[in-house]
Amino acid sequence: MAGDIVQQVTDKLKRAGSFSVQLDESTDVNGEAQLVMFARFKDDTVNDIVEHIVFCKPLPEKATGEDIFNLIDCFFTEHALDRKRCSHVCTDGAASMTGWHRGVVSRIRQVNPNIQSMHCIIHREALASKRMSPELDSVLTDAVKVINFIKSRPLNARLFHKLCDETGGDHHQLLLHTDVRWLSRGKTLQRLWELREQVRDFLSEHGHPLAAKLEDQTWLAHLAYLADVFGRLNELNTSLQGDDKTVLQMFDKVSAFMRKTDLWLRRCEKGDVSNFPQLNSWIADMKQNMKQNILKTVKMHLAKLSAEFQSYFPDIEDMCNRHDWIRRPFMPSSMDTAPEQFHESLIDLSSDSGFRLKFSETSLTQFWCCVEKEYPELAKEALYQLEPFGSTYLCEVTFSALTHIKTKQRNRLQERGNITAVATIQPRLQKLMSGRQVQVSH
Repeated sequence: MAGDIVQQVTDKLKRAGSFSVQLDESTDVNGEAQLVMFARFKDDTVNDIVEHIVFCKPLPEKATGEDIFNLIDCFFTEHALDRKRCSHVCTDGAASMTGWHRGVVSRIRQVNPNIQSMHCIIHREALASKRMSPELDSVLTDAVKVINFIKSRPLNARLFHKLCDETGGDHHQLLLHTDVRWLSRGKTLQRLWELREQVRDFLSEHGHPLAAKLEDQTWLAHLAYLADVFGRLNELNTSLQGDDKTVLQMFDKVSAFMRKTDLWLRRCEKGDVSNFPQLNSWIADMKQNMKQNILKTVKMHLAKLSAEFQSYFPDIEDMCNRHDWIRRPFMPSSMDTAPEQFHESLIDLSSDSGFRLKFSETSLTQFWCCVEKEYPELAKEALYQLEPFGSTYLCEVTFSALTHIKTKQRNRLQERGNITAVATIQPRLQKLMSGRQVQVSH
């Protein structure tokens, strides 16, 4: 069944004019390094851009850029895929993927010089939000220590659960912070903020030195701010996740967040922190000098956050504006952003009432697939910009699925079983069974 799924996907890739891929590598429960590749391309059978898993294979030895490239290259050779039809590759930015000389992308460029590379937008967002001032970083460090004291000891966890139950808390346990999980920081801090009174009482009963932190008004104000701002970052991260996300949609989300960060900073400079409701409520009755010190810390962090996003997304406004004609082809302003050689075709398209109606009824990718029949060059350029992956989200989801599929009890499950479990294409069982019957009859 797995072989049939791979055959169907590779046949579709051969029929597609071009395709983009996303790659990621992770270690499974058995200690094996697994490489996953997804492809995104126009499928003529559905007249839309689709996403399918291509393979999930173990790396035989090391997980270097050369080893990863060799595995990919062997797969392309085995299935007679044209390497130069791969237009874009998206990776997580690890050294083995993006290394200047021996990274996967560099090796791919040696056989396909025209390929474009993309650093996963979700990973960039996570990296941009990681750095903080020493003051806020110490608050996060203390928060993790508090949580670990309660969560890492089963007896403490049970006693804390009982305390929350007795005090009528909304929750009965804290959440462990895991740095590799995108949403962990925001959820962990929010839960600690909501249970701060129960945590304070529990630490005081056990004579823990960090109990004093939960009585410190400034420390709690910083905790409230971190819970608020990382809640906002979690909203952005969640909006970037999901299937069938185009790069343009993802850049729009990041651009909007960057503009909101600048707005929050301007408001904070005026003493307004209403965008951070928990912080705003906590400091409402504070003395003015204490409040000013907290606002100073918040302003420094927002300025740093804005600078980090600008560093990881330097040309985002230009990217958003440059392709506005793809998102809004019927707006008069679309002519300002479209390449000059497509102006006549764009005028014809924007004057077509039939396509105007279709634009309102279909997705952006479906619309441009329909346009391709009548305006092939214009649609080809639009689909080229809509084809790339913006993140390695599908690879990450696959690895999460494999942690449930390949367990300690089923650790001999090979990649063929893996791809069958996570593929969106169904195996052609009737064809497989008919072939099996022919073999049996012989």
